[in-house]
Amino acid sequence: MEIKTADFITSMAQYGNFAGKGLPQVAVAGKSNVGKSSLINKLCRRNKLARTSATPGKTRLINVFLLNQYFHLIDLPGYGFAKVDKKEKARWGQMMQDYFEQAEELRHVLCLVDIRHEPTEDDKQMNMFLRQMGIPFTVIATKADKISRGARQKQLAPICRALLVQPWEVICFSSEDGTGRDQLLELLERVTTEEPEGQETHTMEQPTE
Repeated sequence: MEIKTADFITSMAQYGNFAGKGLPQVAVAGKSNVGKSSLINKLCRRNKLARTSATPGKTRLINVFLLNQYFHLIDLPGYGFAKVDKKEKARWGQMMQDYFEQAEELRHVLCLVDIRHEPTEDDKQMNMFLRQMGIPFTVIATKADKISRGARQKQLAPICRALLVQPWEVICFSSEDGTGRDQLLELLERVTTEEPEGQETHTMEQPTE
């Protein structure tokens, strides 16, 4: 797959109807400042398609993008930002829970973690929630350009232990040099053309402080 067209559709404070709803969806989840917007921009080769910020916690809405006129990429709010008050954290947690429970078109989730750091409790909580829901996901280790190629496997070890995945299941990605972009495009092509699997409904705990 190559991304030939990419359009911003809408931002939502809570998941609901939007133009073109009904196409396959792939969601992008991860803690604040892990590089979700940068990944989307690199994937689509559009520098300003998704807004990026040096300030964690900027994405507070569900952002919807239409790729190749065929599927929607859903940019979910970043979680785990300490400077946000409890009420706002609870709102974000409810927003994401509502999305996962209501998005019948969801085919796959890209779970972003920073390759330089061990997963946080919020990362582990999201991982467990997706497993309980029966939602397929792939761990994307972002900012791979920040460490040497030889050090990546060592850095992946604690990520794999914490999130219960194998190293070969993780895609190392860099929005700077394009590492992992081809792998990610192959994944998107596969998951958006496969028939969706059945999903169960569970309750998601609110993000931790």
